[in-house]
Amino acid sequence: MLLYILLAPFLGGLLQGIDRKITARMQGRQGPPLLQPFYDLYKLFSKQSLVVNKFQSFLICGFLIFNVFTGALFFWGGDLLLIFFALTLAEIFFIMSSCSANSPFSSMGAQRELMQAMTYEPMVLLVAIGFYVVTDTFSVTGIAGSAHSGILYLPGIFIGFAFILTIKFRKSPFDLSMSHHAHQEMVKGMTTEISGNILGLTELAHWYENIFLLGVVALFILNKNWWSIPIAIVVCLLIYFLEILIDNVFPRVKWKSMLKYAWLVTLIAGVTNFMVLVLIG
Repeated sequence: MLLYILLAPFLGGLLQGIDRKITARMQGRQGPPLLQPFYDLYKLFSKQSLVVNKFQSFLICGFLIFNVFTGALFFWGGDLLLIFFALTLAEIFFIMSSCSANSPFSSMGAQRELMQAMTYEPMVLLVAIGFYVVTDTFSVTGIAGSAHSGILYLPGIFIGFAFILTIKFRKSPFDLSMSHHAHQEMVKGMTTEISGNILGLTELAHWYENIFLLGVVALFILNKNWWSIPIAIVVCLLIYFLEILIDNVFPRVKWKSMLKYAWLVTLIAGVTNFMVLVLIG
């Protein structure tokens, strides 16, 4: 748990640096230095913060705290349902911070973020239920210490979770509420009215969240055997590379398409996998 709190920002920033580098290579560019995200974060914390209202700053701090709590509880081996509840609570804080700003871009971004939450939450719930059906526990420690890897019994749910990661990582074609790219028609969407060290805290929260999400990917691979750990790390890196590839290949879609595709994948891959487990169990 302590290692997650200390190392997640460095790993999250490094992953973002790798993301930028690979994206640049895919587009035939040199790209920024690998450590550029850390330079950007330092620059944000050194700038003056123009806060729209004090309540927004409180909400962003809550967003960061609950993201840290979510990952810390996960890597401590806590209850998976409580972990996903804390993740949703962090998302609510982020949405409320955007709603508190009197800006049409922020408000529109908040509405789209709510739509995204409706899209991926059913799949997240299926992940927790699927692990319980297979291992008879919601404990992360119990799941990771089981005799067999969860992906052997939950391939459909794994595919569904990998699909919604495109939304959680804010990658195209589902970067609807905010984006790091210039093609976003809402300027910066939810973070339009956030600047300085408050924007730095937001970026830091996303780094914590990304490492936690990759930890959930690893949970599908981990079992009581030591060799499952390096395999899980490789799978996490492959999934992250796949998300970068999707981000650079597919154009952004409208929210109706996002909702349709994500729920179709949830129904076809996730629910079908769950029903098969119940029938053979």
